[in-house]
Amino acid sequence: MIPMGGFAPLDVLGAPPRAPLSRRAKAAIVVRLLLNEGADLPIEDLPEDLQISLTQQMGSMRSVDRDTLGAVVSEFAEELDSIGLSFPSGIGAALDVLDGKISRQTAARLRKEAGVRMAGDPWARIGALEPEKLLPVLENESVEVAAVLLSKLKVATAADLLGRLPGPHARRITYAVSLTSAVTPDAVDRIGLSLAMQLDDQPQRAFDSDPVERVGAILNSSTTLTRDDLLEGLDETDQGFANAVRKAIFTFANIPARIAPRDLPRVLREIDQARLVLALAGAEAAGYAASRDFILENMSARMADQLREEIGEAGKVKAAEAEAAMSEIVSAIREMEARGDLILLSEEVEEDG
Repeated sequence: MIPMGGFAPLDVLGAPPRAPLSRRAKAAIVVRLLLNEGADLPIEDLPEDLQISLTQQMGSMRSVDRDTLGAVVSEFAEELDSIGLSFPSGIGAALDVLDGKISRQTAARLRKEAGVRMAGDPWARIGALEPEKLLPVLENESVEVAAVLLSKLKVATAADLLGRLPGPHARRITYAVSLTSAVTPDAVDRIGLSLAMQLDDQPQRAFDSDPVERVGAILNSSTTLTRDDLLEGLDETDQGFANAVRKAIFTFANIPARIAPRDLPRVLREIDQARLVLALAGAEAAGYAASRDFILENMSARMADQLREEIGEAGKVKAAEAEAAMSEIVSAIREMEARGDLILLSEEVEEDG
Protein backbone atom coordinates (compact mmCIF):
# COMPACT_ATOMS: atom_id res chain seq x y z
CA MET A 1 0.00 0.00 0.00
CA ILE A 2 1.21 3.45 -0.82
CA PRO A 3 1.37 5.62 2.29
CA MET A 4 -0.99 8.57 2.42
CA GLY A 5 0.54 11.82 1.38
CA GLY A 6 3.60 10.23 -0.25
CA PHE A 7 4.93 8.11 -3.09
CA ALA A 8 6.43 4.66 -2.82
CA PRO A 9 9.85 4.09 -4.35
CA LEU A 10 9.68 2.82 -7.90
CA ASP A 11 11.12 -0.58 -6.99
CA VAL A 12 8.26 -1.11 -4.50
CA LEU A 13 5.83 -0.88 -7.43
CA GLY A 14 7.78 -3.50 -9.30
CA ALA A 15 9.40 -1.07 -11.70
CA PRO A 16 12.82 -1.95 -13.11
CA PRO A 17 15.88 -0.43 -11.39
CA ARG A 18 16.60 3.13 -12.47
CA ALA A 19 19.50 3.70 -14.87
CA PRO A 20 22.64 5.15 -13.30
CA LEU A 21 23.04 8.89 -13.57
CA SER A 22 25.35 10.24 -16.25
CA ARG A 23 28.28 12.47 -15.30
CA ARG A 24 26.44 15.34 -16.96
CA ALA A 25 23.41 14.76 -14.73
CA LYS A 26 25.62 14.53 -11.65
CA ALA A 27 27.30 17.80 -12.62
CA ALA A 28 23.89 19.44 -13.00
CA ILE A 29 22.88 18.20 -9.53
CA VAL A 30 26.04 19.58 -7.91
CA VAL A 31 25.70 22.94 -9.68
CA ARG A 32 22.04 23.21 -8.70
CA LEU A 33 22.86 22.40 -5.07
CA LEU A 34 25.70 24.94 -4.91
CA LEU A 35 23.56 27.65 -6.48
CA ASN A 36 20.80 26.91 -3.97
CA GLU A 37 23.36 27.41 -1.20
CA GLY A 38 24.31 30.82 -2.61
CA ALA A 39 27.68 29.87 -4.10
CA ASP A 40 29.08 32.23 -6.72
CA LEU A 41 30.05 29.84 -9.50
CA PRO A 42 32.04 31.27 -12.44
CA ILE A 43 30.04 29.24 -14.96
CA GLU A 44 30.63 31.93 -17.59
CA ASP A 45 34.32 30.89 -17.62
CA LEU A 46 33.40 27.46 -19.03
CA PRO A 47 33.63 26.87 -22.79
CA GLU A 48 30.37 27.82 -24.49
CA ASP A 49 29.52 24.21 -25.45
CA LEU A 50 29.79 23.13 -21.80
CA GLN A 51 27.56 26.01 -20.70
CA ILE A 52 24.98 24.91 -23.27
CA SER A 53 25.19 21.25 -22.20
CA LEU A 54 24.82 22.16 -18.53
CA THR A 55 21.81 24.39 -19.21
CA GLN A 56 20.11 21.73 -21.36
CA GLN A 57 20.75 19.04 -18.74
CA MET A 58 19.30 21.17 -15.93
CA GLY A 59 16.30 21.95 -18.11
CA SER A 60 15.58 18.25 -18.67
CA MET A 61 15.65 17.26 -14.99
CA ARG A 62 12.79 17.51 -12.52
CA SER A 63 13.59 16.27 -9.00
CA VAL A 64 16.10 14.10 -7.20
CA ASP A 65 15.46 12.15 -3.99
CA ARG A 66 17.59 12.67 -0.90
CA ASP A 67 19.45 9.36 -1.21
CA THR A 68 20.50 10.13 -4.78
CA LEU A 69 21.52 13.65 -3.81
CA GLY A 70 23.59 12.33 -0.92
CA ALA A 71 25.29 9.75 -3.15
CA VAL A 72 26.15 12.35 -5.81
CA VAL A 73 27.52 14.81 -3.24
CA SER A 74 29.62 12.08 -1.62
CA GLU A 75 31.05 11.04 -4.99
CA PHE A 76 31.80 14.69 -5.82
CA ALA A 77 33.55 15.19 -2.47
CA GLU A 78 35.64 12.04 -2.99
CA GLU A 79 36.74 13.25 -6.43
CA LEU A 80 37.76 16.60 -4.95
CA ASP A 81 39.72 14.88 -2.17
CA SER A 82 41.56 12.73 -4.71
CA ILE A 83 42.85 15.75 -6.64
CA GLY A 84 46.37 16.60 -5.53
CA LEU A 85 47.05 19.46 -7.93
CA SER A 86 45.25 21.00 -10.89
CA PHE A 87 46.71 23.00 -13.75
CA PRO A 88 45.08 25.75 -15.82
CA SER A 89 43.43 24.73 -19.05
CA GLY A 90 45.14 26.14 -22.12
CA ILE A 91 47.88 28.68 -22.72
CA GLY A 92 45.57 31.60 -21.95
CA ALA A 93 44.70 30.31 -18.48
CA ALA A 94 48.36 29.43 -17.84
CA LEU A 95 49.39 32.99 -18.71
CA ASP A 96 46.75 34.35 -16.35
CA VAL A 97 48.16 32.20 -13.52
CA LEU A 98 51.70 33.36 -14.30
CA ASP A 99 50.71 37.02 -14.63
CA GLY A 100 53.38 39.09 -12.90
CA LYS A 101 55.69 36.06 -12.55
CA ILE A 102 57.06 36.09 -16.09
CA SER A 103 58.18 39.16 -18.02
CA ARG A 104 55.62 41.22 -19.90
CA GLN A 105 57.60 40.73 -23.10
CA THR A 106 57.46 36.94 -22.77
CA ALA A 107 53.74 36.97 -21.92
CA ALA A 108 52.94 39.22 -24.89
CA ARG A 109 54.96 37.00 -27.23
CA LEU A 110 53.23 33.82 -26.03
CA ARG A 111 49.78 35.39 -26.36
CA LYS A 112 50.55 36.57 -29.87
CA GLU A 113 51.97 33.21 -30.97
CA ALA A 114 49.02 31.29 -29.52
CA GLY A 115 46.43 33.81 -30.67
CA VAL A 116 45.22 34.25 -27.09
CA ARG A 117 43.64 37.49 -25.97
CA MET A 118 43.67 38.83 -22.45
CA ALA A 119 41.15 37.04 -20.25
CA GLY A 120 38.21 38.61 -18.49
CA ASP A 121 35.59 41.19 -19.37
CA PRO A 122 37.05 43.38 -22.13
CA TRP A 123 34.99 46.38 -21.02
CA ALA A 124 36.34 46.13 -17.48
CA ARG A 125 39.88 46.30 -18.85
CA ILE A 126 39.02 49.15 -21.20
CA GLY A 127 37.33 51.10 -18.42
CA ALA A 128 40.43 50.81 -16.23
CA LEU A 129 42.67 52.49 -18.82
CA GLU A 130 43.80 56.09 -18.60
CA PRO A 131 41.95 58.61 -20.81
CA GLU A 132 45.19 59.25 -22.70
CA LYS A 133 45.14 55.66 -24.00
CA LEU A 134 41.46 55.79 -24.95
CA LEU A 135 41.58 59.14 -26.74
CA PRO A 136 43.17 57.75 -29.96
CA VAL A 137 40.33 55.20 -30.18
CA LEU A 138 37.74 57.99 -30.17
CA GLU A 139 39.76 59.93 -32.70
CA ASN A 140 40.31 57.06 -35.16
CA GLU A 141 37.29 54.76 -34.82
CA SER A 142 33.89 55.38 -36.40
CA VAL A 143 31.46 57.56 -34.48
CA GLU A 144 29.24 54.49 -33.91
CA VAL A 145 32.04 52.57 -32.19
CA ALA A 146 33.08 55.70 -30.29
CA ALA A 147 29.48 56.11 -29.09
CA VAL A 148 29.40 52.55 -27.73
CA LEU A 149 32.76 53.12 -26.03
CA LEU A 150 31.56 56.31 -24.34
CA SER A 151 28.36 54.56 -23.23
CA LYS A 152 30.37 51.82 -21.49
CA LEU A 153 32.76 54.15 -19.68
CA LYS A 154 32.22 55.91 -16.36
CA VAL A 155 30.43 59.22 -16.80
CA ALA A 156 33.41 61.23 -15.52
CA THR A 157 35.81 59.47 -17.92
CA ALA A 158 33.44 59.92 -20.88
CA ALA A 159 33.05 63.62 -20.10
CA ASP A 160 36.84 64.02 -19.81
CA LEU A 161 37.37 62.38 -23.20
CA LEU A 162 34.67 64.45 -24.91
CA GLY A 163 36.31 67.59 -23.58
CA ARG A 164 39.58 66.64 -25.29
CA LEU A 165 38.02 66.18 -28.74
CA PRO A 166 37.46 68.92 -31.32
CA GLY A 167 33.95 70.35 -31.00
CA PRO A 168 32.46 69.01 -34.29
CA HIS A 169 33.76 65.48 -33.72
CA ALA A 170 32.56 65.48 -30.10
CA ARG A 171 29.09 66.55 -31.25
CA ARG A 172 28.92 63.76 -33.85
CA ILE A 173 29.83 61.16 -31.26
CA THR A 174 27.34 62.62 -28.77
CA TYR A 175 24.57 62.37 -31.36
CA ALA A 176 25.59 58.79 -32.16
CA VAL A 177 25.10 57.91 -28.48
CA SER A 178 21.40 58.69 -28.92
CA LEU A 179 21.23 55.97 -31.58
CA THR A 180 22.70 53.17 -29.44
CA SER A 181 19.39 51.96 -27.98
CA ALA A 182 19.08 49.38 -30.77
CA VAL A 183 22.59 47.97 -30.35
CA THR A 184 22.45 44.32 -29.22
CA PRO A 185 24.49 42.94 -26.30
CA ASP A 186 26.29 40.65 -28.74
CA ALA A 187 27.38 43.62 -30.82
CA VAL A 188 28.58 45.47 -27.71
CA ASP A 189 30.58 42.39 -26.68
CA ARG A 190 32.18 42.10 -30.13
CA ILE A 191 33.10 45.78 -30.11
CA GLY A 192 34.60 45.40 -26.63
CA LEU A 193 36.67 42.38 -27.70
CA SER A 194 37.87 44.17 -30.83
CA LEU A 195 38.89 47.31 -28.93
CA ALA A 196 40.56 45.29 -26.17
CA MET A 197 42.58 43.29 -28.69
CA GLN A 198 43.54 46.52 -30.44
CA LEU A 199 44.67 48.07 -27.16
CA ASP A 200 46.40 44.84 -26.03
CA ASP A 201 48.34 44.76 -29.29
CA GLN A 202 50.36 47.85 -28.37
CA PRO A 203 54.12 47.25 -28.44
CA GLN A 204 55.64 46.54 -25.04
CA ARG A 205 57.74 49.33 -23.56
CA ALA A 206 61.18 48.54 -22.23
CA PHE A 207 60.81 51.16 -19.49
CA ASP A 208 57.96 51.65 -17.02
CA SER A 209 58.42 55.43 -16.81
CA ASP A 210 58.49 57.91 -19.67
CA PRO A 211 61.70 59.70 -20.77
CA VAL A 212 60.83 62.91 -18.89
CA GLU A 213 60.50 61.04 -15.59
CA ARG A 214 63.70 59.08 -16.15
CA VAL A 215 65.79 62.13 -17.05
CA GLY A 216 64.22 64.08 -14.18
CA ALA A 217 65.10 61.33 -11.69
CA ILE A 218 68.69 61.26 -12.96
CA LEU A 219 69.10 65.02 -12.73
CA ASN A 220 67.54 65.05 -9.26
CA SER A 221 70.54 63.05 -8.07
CA SER A 222 73.09 65.04 -10.06
CA THR A 223 75.16 67.94 -8.77
CA THR A 224 73.88 71.45 -9.40
CA LEU A 225 76.67 72.14 -11.91
CA THR A 226 75.92 68.98 -13.89
CA ARG A 227 72.16 69.54 -13.76
CA ASP A 228 72.38 73.15 -14.96
CA ASP A 229 74.82 72.25 -17.73
CA LEU A 230 72.63 69.40 -19.04
CA LEU A 231 69.44 71.49 -18.91
CA GLU A 232 71.19 74.24 -20.84
CA GLY A 233 72.18 71.69 -23.45
CA LEU A 234 68.64 70.34 -23.62
CA ASP A 235 67.36 73.89 -24.14
CA GLU A 236 69.46 74.12 -27.28
CA THR A 237 68.39 70.69 -28.57
CA ASP A 238 64.72 70.47 -27.57
CA GLN A 239 63.38 73.27 -25.42
CA GLY A 240 59.98 71.61 -25.00
CA PHE A 241 61.58 68.48 -23.58
CA ALA A 242 63.88 70.58 -21.41
CA ASN A 243 60.90 72.44 -19.90
CA ALA A 244 59.08 69.16 -19.26
CA VAL A 245 62.17 67.83 -17.47
CA ARG A 246 62.34 70.98 -15.35
CA LYS A 247 58.78 70.31 -14.20
CA ALA A 248 59.76 66.76 -13.24
CA ILE A 249 62.83 67.84 -11.30
CA PHE A 250 62.63 68.62 -7.60
CA THR A 251 65.69 70.26 -6.04
CA PHE A 252 66.44 72.27 -2.92
CA ALA A 253 65.60 75.41 -4.92
CA ASN A 254 62.03 74.13 -5.53
CA ILE A 255 61.12 73.88 -1.84
CA PRO A 256 59.39 77.31 -1.52
CA ALA A 257 57.29 76.79 -4.65
CA ARG A 258 56.35 73.12 -4.24
CA ILE A 259 55.91 72.51 -0.51
CA ALA A 260 52.91 74.01 1.26
CA PRO A 261 53.92 75.90 4.41
CA ARG A 262 51.57 73.75 6.51
CA ASP A 263 53.46 70.60 5.37
CA LEU A 264 56.93 71.88 6.23
CA PRO A 265 56.89 70.81 9.94
CA ARG A 266 56.17 67.21 8.88
CA VAL A 267 59.02 67.35 6.40
CA LEU A 268 61.46 68.66 9.01
CA ARG A 269 60.64 65.75 11.33
CA GLU A 270 62.08 63.44 8.67
CA ILE A 271 65.41 65.28 8.53
CA ASP A 272 68.39 65.04 10.85
CA GLN A 273 68.88 68.48 12.41
CA ALA A 274 72.64 68.46 11.96
CA ARG A 275 72.20 67.87 8.22
CA LEU A 276 69.53 70.57 8.07
CA VAL A 277 71.90 73.07 9.71
CA LEU A 278 74.63 72.19 7.22
CA ALA A 279 72.27 72.64 4.25
CA LEU A 280 70.93 75.96 5.51
CA ALA A 281 74.42 77.23 6.33
CA GLY A 282 75.52 76.69 2.72
CA ALA A 283 72.25 77.72 1.07
CA GLU A 284 73.07 81.38 0.40
CA ALA A 285 76.43 80.62 -1.20
CA ALA A 286 74.72 78.07 -3.44
CA GLY A 287 72.07 80.59 -4.50
CA TYR A 288 69.28 79.05 -2.40
CA ALA A 289 68.72 81.82 0.14
CA ALA A 290 64.99 81.81 -0.71
CA SER A 291 64.71 78.14 0.31
CA ARG A 292 66.59 78.81 3.55
CA ASP A 293 64.32 81.73 4.41
CA PHE A 294 61.18 79.75 3.54
CA ILE A 295 62.20 76.96 5.91
CA LEU A 296 63.07 79.30 8.77
CA GLU A 297 59.91 81.38 8.36
CA ASN A 298 57.54 78.38 8.42
CA MET A 299 58.56 76.80 11.71
CA SER A 300 58.12 77.84 15.32
CA ALA A 301 59.96 81.02 16.30
CA ARG A 302 61.88 79.18 19.04
CA MET A 303 63.13 76.49 16.64
CA ALA A 304 64.00 79.08 13.97
CA ASP A 305 66.07 81.09 16.48
CA GLN A 306 67.87 77.94 17.57
CA LEU A 307 68.67 77.03 13.95
CA ARG A 308 69.91 80.54 13.17
CA GLU A 309 72.24 80.29 16.13
CA GLU A 310 73.57 76.91 14.97
CA ILE A 311 73.94 78.20 11.40
CA GLY A 312 76.02 81.11 12.71
CA GLU A 313 78.21 78.74 14.70
CA ALA A 314 78.73 76.53 11.63
CA GLY A 315 80.27 79.46 9.76
CA LYS A 316 81.33 78.90 6.17
CA VAL A 317 80.79 75.30 5.07
CA LYS A 318 82.28 73.50 2.10
CA ALA A 319 80.07 73.64 -0.99
CA ALA A 320 80.25 69.87 -1.50
CA GLU A 321 79.17 69.18 2.09
CA ALA A 322 76.28 71.64 1.85
CA GLU A 323 75.10 70.15 -1.44
CA ALA A 324 75.25 66.64 -0.02
CA ALA A 325 73.08 67.75 2.91
CA MET A 326 70.63 69.44 0.53
CA SER A 327 70.43 66.24 -1.52
CA GLU A 328 69.55 64.27 1.62
CA ILE A 329 66.72 66.71 2.37
CA VAL A 330 65.43 66.41 -1.20
CA SER A 331 65.61 62.59 -0.98
CA ALA A 332 63.61 62.63 2.26
CA ILE A 333 60.95 64.79 0.61
CA ARG A 334 60.81 62.46 -2.42
CA GLU A 335 60.44 59.44 -0.13
CA MET A 336 57.54 61.12 1.67
CA GLU A 337 55.89 61.78 -1.68
CA ALA A 338 56.38 58.16 -2.78
CA ARG A 339 54.78 56.90 0.46
CA GLY A 340 51.83 59.20 -0.05
CA ASP A 341 52.70 61.24 3.07
CA LEU A 342 53.28 64.44 1.09
CA ILE A 343 51.72 66.02 -1.99
CA LEU A 344 54.04 68.37 -3.86
CA LEU A 345 52.52 71.47 -5.40
CA SER A 346 52.78 71.92 -9.16
CA GLU A 347 55.15 74.52 -10.49
CA GLU A 348 54.73 76.03 -13.91
CA VAL A 349 57.82 76.46 -16.03
CA GLU A 350 57.70 79.43 -18.34
CA GLU A 351 58.32 78.54 -21.96
CA ASP A 352 59.81 80.99 -24.41
CA GLY A 353 57.22 81.89 -26.96
